[in-house]
Amino acid sequence: MLNASWMVPGEYNLGVVVLLGMGIVFAGLICIVILCVLMGKVVRLLEKKEAPAADPAPVAVAPAVAEPIPNRSELVAAISCCLAEELGTDVSAIRIVSLKKV
Repeated sequence: MLNASWMVPGEYNLGVVVLLGMGIVFAGLICIVILCVLMGKVVRLLEKKEAPAADPAPVAVAPAVAEPIPNRSELVAAISCCLAEELGTDVSAIRIVSLKKV
């Protein structure tokens, strides 16, 4: 019959349990690091393959024309309401000076 005294419930060697637990955790962390490095290399290889051969000439962009904001008063009311709710203040305490379309 095999002598498995270390497998008797309640009589585990504390050092073996700690070392096994720490070993498993560090082995898992090492596997995560290896996977991250490999995925980084794969992504870099895919980016090199998808890169265009020559950059196209830059296209001149026309200056943006300021279009009037439809329903401006409703937009200001909605923004004021959201800001008041987020800041925990009354809506009448908020003054919106200007709006710019981004």
